[in-house]
Amino acid sequence: MKDYCVFIQTNHKQIVGALVAEYALKRNSQHSDEFDVQIMEMRDYPFFARHEGEPYLRDGVKRPWLNDDLQSFTPTRFLPPELMGYQGRAVVIDPDIFAVADVWELLARDMEGKAIMCRRRHLTKGVVDRCFASSVILLDCAKLKHWKVEEAFEEMFTFKRDYMPWICLKMEDRDTIGLFEPEWNDFDKLTPNTRMLHVTRRRTQPWKAGLPIDWRPAERFRLFPPVAWLMRARRHLFGEYGLLGNYKEHPDPNQTNLFFGLLKECVDQGIVTEDMLREEMRQNHVRHDAFEVLERTPDLAPPGDPPLNLSAA
Repeated sequence: MKDYCVFIQTNHKQIVGALVAEYALKRNSQHSDEFDVQIMEMRDYPFFARHEGEPYLRDGVKRPWLNDDLQSFTPTRFLPPELMGYQGRAVVIDPDIFAVADVWELLARDMEGKAIMCRRRHLTKGVVDRCFASSVILLDCAKLKHWKVEEAFEEMFTFKRDYMPWICLKMEDRDTIGLFEPEWNDFDKLTPNTRMLHVTRRRTQPWKAGLPIDWRPAERFRLFPPVAWLMRARRHLFGEYGLLGNYKEHPDPNQTNLFFGLLKECVDQGIVTEDMLREEMRQNHVRHDAFEVLERTPDLAPPGDPPLNLSAA
């Protein structure tokens, strides 16, 4: 493995997004020979399967661990220092994050002695809870030798560790965390300044429109606790995904065009095959009209140019 690597977290439900994310990283970099890209599929790490159905602590609430949940991969974001032998640099991204600029600029930047660089979460999680967005993190692996993921994961099931503070990086020394420009993790915003687009509003992810929702909402709302009581009652009465409805179309057609433009290139190059897409559609991982959307999606501009013609926000 090279000294620089981008790791993409995923599970079986998000594998198409992960493959598109991998392609976008290499497509839009003029330094793609300087770094590796590795997809971390959670099923490759047996400690996840051992805890299927067991209660763990999430934001103060005990909930069953479900490996089939849309976001079950998230603890893998702490694996890269171990995987790199606690040396070199890593960028870790979710499978719904797509580079539109050269990720090498992030990998090679001056970290100013910090172990971690990221941005803050937005809305309540960022302002009230002071949560960092670990969905895109730049890591100096030599400074993170205390990251031992299997051990930390096990602690969630003995209730010594809460998932939310862990994911929010609140268990790290604040002095070791630096902030990078929010455009490296642009939440549902695609502008000429965007470096990496994060399609973070799960309900409107472009490749899921029309499918039944398969992610579990929060069950703690500090600003209005009665919402949490209702959400817990819903789960107990109707099941994990009961009454949650279906995914919707993304309100920004540019973001839909970016994803499907990248996917179209992946299909043309055999990175994602038509047979694979059909199987993902059959399993309700990809919207059932994906081929029709691909047909009407305009081609992206060549690598090196902005992929879409965007006006400044």
